[in-house]
Amino acid sequence: MELVEDGEDRWRIPRSGGMLVDGLVFASKKLIVKAQEDRALDQVANVAHLPGIVGASMAMPDIHWGYGFPIGGVAATDVEAGGVVSPGGVGFDIGCGVRLLRSSLSWDDVSASLPALVDAVARAVPRGVGGKGLRTLSVSDVDRVLVEGARWAVEQGIGNERDLECCEDGGLLPGADPAAVSDKAKARGAPQLGSLGAGNHFVEVQVVDEVLDPTAAEAMELFVGQVCVMVHTGSRGIGHQTCTDEVAALDRASRRLGFPLPDRQLACAPVASPEGERYLGAMAAAANYARANRQALAEGVRAAFASVLGRGPGAAGLELVYDVSHNIAKLETSPVEGRDRVLCVHRKGATRAFGPGNPELPARYASVGQPVIVPGSMGSASFVLAGRSESR
Repeated sequence: MELVEDGEDRWRIPRSGGMLVDGLVFASKKLIVKAQEDRALDQVANVAHLPGIVGASMAMPDIHWGYGFPIGGVAATDVEAGGVVSPGGVGFDIGCGVRLLRSSLSWDDVSASLPALVDAVARAVPRGVGGKGLRTLSVSDVDRVLVEGARWAVEQGIGNERDLECCEDGGLLPGADPAAVSDKAKARGAPQLGSLGAGNHFVEVQVVDEVLDPTAAEAMELFVGQVCVMVHTGSRGIGHQTCTDEVAALDRASRRLGFPLPDRQLACAPVASPEGERYLGAMAAAANYARANRQALAEGVRAAFASVLGRGPGAAGLELVYDVSHNIAKLETSPVEGRDRVLCVHRKGATRAFGPGNPELPARYASVGQPVIVPGSMGSASFVLAGRSESR
């Protein structure tokens, strides 16, 4: 497979064979070697075979091997041109993402209490494979969470309206269809709301080490030495089961339709098909569960801080900077060859990064761009970036 250096930290895989577009990878020379070693670049080329794909099959700097798509993969398909949706472009942990809470406390305020604080957070956060969360849901509550997302949690007294303002899509992804989620998936998710799971998920007490853009930091109310908490988790068993169910259904559809896919893990169906619509409805439902899950976990963290520091739950601050998913597919309107098109945008291990003035941004970030949260690997540094417009 040919790989061409195409600018600073930018690499192109020229279209060949059954590829419908080029591959485009953003990575340093050191990172591109890693991507070659684990064959993630092969997956970038494979994704370029998806029916209706436009632009390029892209991968972000954290590219590594995944299911169907590489982790860090981004691809958009044109709905009107028969564009498809593929569960491999979202992943098994549907709606997985990151929530950043900023406190009003400095490191000096909490350093002496840190051991007790970490213990309290650990007690407040259920974690591990399977297991139960902070809230067990009834059957009817599961369906409400699948539709209402973080808004359901706030209505139950878990958090506040500001949380919703600073959450992607206001805390709920429209188009959710609880009927498309299997009873088995719902049964797995019912006892798990407010739980971390396993793998690379974490709740981490962090300190702001450096500010590079004072204007953006001021808008996000971040300052050097400030204590923050980052939550990284997703939809738990309900998302995993939903993906398992839908991969099988879309595999049957893609074979019936005769799609020439180089990898069965790229099972897909046209967005405008019964199978595609069902998947998107089930995916949105699981993504809403993920948002409610992070909302519940955040409230558990707030309670832990209050218990150790001897302050009311709101006294430590712990306000939401932003909550954004990095395993999601969305229908978005974007220009393609000079004309606005409805695209199905897959982001797997990648997030949106809207620039200043985007109408989907909370008012507080309209002038600086969307907070883009890049979590570290449980101990390595995390980053908060700001989206920028193409003209900057």
